[in-house]
Amino acid sequence: MAGEGNPAFAPVFERLRGILEPYGHRMHVTADGPDGYGVDMAPESDRNPTTWFAGVRRGKAYVSYYLMPIYVEPSLLEDVSPKLKRRMQGKSCFNFRSVDDALIDELDALTRRGFELTKGDPAWGVVKREEHAMAYRKAMSARRQRVGGGAGGRSQER
Repeated sequence: MAGEGNPAFAPVFERLRGILEPYGHRMHVTADGPDGYGVDMAPESDRNPTTWFAGVRRGKAYVSYYLMPIYVEPSLLEDVSPKLKRRMQGKSCFNFRSVDDALIDELDALTRRGFELTKGDPAWGVVKREEHAMAYRKAMSARRQRVGGGAGGRSQER
């Protein structure tokens, strides 16, 4: 990945990386290069998709900031400003082309809330995803019951 990012985005990348660096000291740095910096809640031997905390990537069109606690716990976004929400792509990614101090400060506060929620515990993501999956399964089961279906939502009559 080194050398692939747009050099014009260096100030944006450094500013967003600055948000994450303190968490690298508390958790585990997974990437540390000119175009990417990542932090995981688990040591390398215990990593899986549920343990990734955050990362920043300098690309050709923008700098992306990924914050996984909001993917697992979308309620973290309830107090986010419309301006910051407009920077979102997908469920947990924010894109920047220039330094916007107010939005980056807001993203810093959102990252802090995400860390406070997870406490850097690698098991947090697993537990939260299991809770969400259980809620989804219950909702789907209730839906099948309402529409008169059995297994898989299909009617039992043939």
